[in-house]
Amino acid sequence: MSIDLRTPAVLRERHFRLFFTGYATSLFGSSMASIALSFAVLQAGGGGTELGLVLSARILPLVLVLLAGGVLTDRLGGRQVMLAADVLRCLTQAGLALALLGGAPHLGTLLVLVALWGAAEALFTPALEAYVPRMARDESLSDANALLGTARSAASVAGPALAGVLTAAAGPSCVLALDAASYAVSVVVLRLLPGPDRKAAARASFVTELREGWTEFRSRTWLWVTTAHVCLFNLFVWGPLLVLGPVVAERRLGGATSWGLVMALYGAGAVAGGVAVLGRRPRRPLLVATAATVAWSLPSAALATGQPLPWICAGALAAGAGSAVCGTLYATATQRQVPSGTLARVSAYGSFGAFALGPVGLAAAGPLSVLVGTSGVLGFGAVWQLAAVAVVLSLPAVRAALPSGPRDRGVCAGARSSS
Repeated sequence: MSIDLRTPAVLRERHFRLFFTGYATSLFGSSMASIALSFAVLQAGGGGTELGLVLSARILPLVLVLLAGGVLTDRLGGRQVMLAADVLRCLTQAGLALALLGGAPHLGTLLVLVALWGAAEALFTPALEAYVPRMARDESLSDANALLGTARSAASVAGPALAGVLTAAAGPSCVLALDAASYAVSVVVLRLLPGPDRKAAARASFVTELREGWTEFRSRTWLWVTTAHVCLFNLFVWGPLLVLGPVVAERRLGGATSWGLVMALYGAGAVAGGVAVLGRRPRRPLLVATAATVAWSLPSAALATGQPLPWICAGALAAGAGSAVCGTLYATATQRQVPSGTLARVSAYGSFGAFALGPVGLAAAGPLSVLVGTSGVLGFGAVWQLAAVAVVLSLPAVRAALPSGPRDRGVCAGARSSS
């Protein structure tokens, strides 16, 4: 398959180009922060259980606030909600940096600050999903999602590797301070983007709007099936990998630098996958997206079977490529098939479902590894993912081609500029 390396047309959209710059900057900071936070807990004497609690503290409020974020976005507009979210993320990361600068902070302090970080992410997630169609024309929507995904991936390549080095050399507080600065840049950029093009009309009650979003979500079999697939992946595969991967790295792979390399190669694979999907509009996007998730099982399988670092890195590389392909195709399908007036709420339900059991996987991975061993937990996750892909691919709703229904075009997409 050839790859089109021409500059995507969506980068000629001034507003998208501006947003892309600020978003990529904040992504770079975030990709470093996750690594720094994990090793801050371990260096303070914590183990897999404590690390699982801290990571769960980020995911749990993310799950709980997502639906509210969807309603607020459909009411206020994506730009306003993203702006508020990034202000909060800037403050929480600065708070974490200060807490770590003073030595080993109390676990409760970390839990509170990380929970606020997760709540801000919950506001940002559906707002981003709804704002992208305002900046990209329909024919460029897939490329816009691919570029945003590639930015996430590129940050994941450089961020974790640099985070491992900086954490070892200057400590986790330095990395978290850089993350706070990256969110400050994003805030400035978001201030330059246009807000809603008109005053919001009178809205129904919060509960009524949630019901409207739920009706749209459950009416599409492919949407709730793929959401359930990702939900169980986060429970059985990704959560345990995030908790037990650093533990294995600390025991036998060389610590933070090695695990940072694994995560960086995951990002490198995602960059390659994002570039490969640019300009592609497969006739059966959900089939392609789901098949790509077979690779999600590989890092856990490599860790579970005691493979050396190069094999673990190879598995991470393939898993990253699969994530980029499925993420781009799923996001584009949702934005094309769901009406713009309910897009943020439907996106919130999708993200809510995807993350719902994530905190359980994160919190349970440590204790379960004591009972059945690290390899047992990771190995089960790898087998589960392969079985889940087979089940999802057997469903006609996933194998079918999606209709090419029209999508409302956002006002930002009409403001073209090559400057």
